[in-house]
Amino acid sequence: MAVRKVRCPQCGGEALWAPENPWRPFCSERCKQIDLGCWASDSYRIPVQEEDNDPGVDPDPTSRA
Repeated sequence: MAVRKVRCPQCGGEALWAPENPWRPFCSERCKQIDLGCWASDSYRIPVQEEDNDPGVDPDPTSRA
């Protein structure tokens, strides 16, 4: 079976995608720890659009019966 290599999501280097690599999908423990630190410090965020919760405004005027 061929050895599969993927790009490390942290540094972009090659990472071995196999059980022999305990840090997969990262190339090293260092890259794995950097990524964990980014999650812990809220550096990764999903953009959210604020909703208008004004009770006088119907958010979907077509939903009226």
